[in-house]
Amino acid sequence: MNRIEHIALMASYNQWMNRKLYDAAGTLSDAELGMDRNAFFGSILGTLNHLALGDTVWLKRFALHPAGYSVLAPLDAIATPTDLKQLAFADIRELGVRRAWLDQLIIAWVPTVQEADLDHRLHYHNMRGMAADKPFFSLLVHFFNHQTHHRGQATTLLTQAGVDVGDTDLLALID
Repeated sequence: MNRIEHIALMASYNQWMNRKLYDAAGTLSDAELGMDRNAFFGSILGTLNHLALGDTVWLKRFALHPAGYSVLAPLDAIATPTDLKQLAFADIRELGVRRAWLDQLIIAWVPTVQEADLDHRLHYHNMRGMAADKPFFSLLVHFFNHQTHHRGQATTLLTQAGVDVGDTDLLALID
């Protein structure tokens, strides 16, 4: 599997797992979703908000790549989050719409990434406004790893709330 194929697999896994998470979360009441569970982002809803905000920040950074990924242009209409702990979406249904939109955007964007793009160093500013310069492929690996990390937390919180998310293994998508 080459790097482009790996990114495509991770994008599919991201979409598949998010659908499973949101289906599972949809079985809980708004109060249960918003309940403080002493997690990094407080609640299940807080954790899912963090993922959507973090993905938005990273995708907007990826749009700065000299390859000029036009498929990411719709992100221009969305403000860049300034706080990844904010509860931007207080309603799981509204958040679910944004999540599905982001996932579809990722799925549409990944095939436009070329092998040569992966070797480029991306210049961006972190959340504290400090300049950064990192290898694009490594940033993509971080992007997908970050999603997996926090989905694991959300899965744990859902399990603790009595909801079974089901199989979460990437292996399920590998031929």
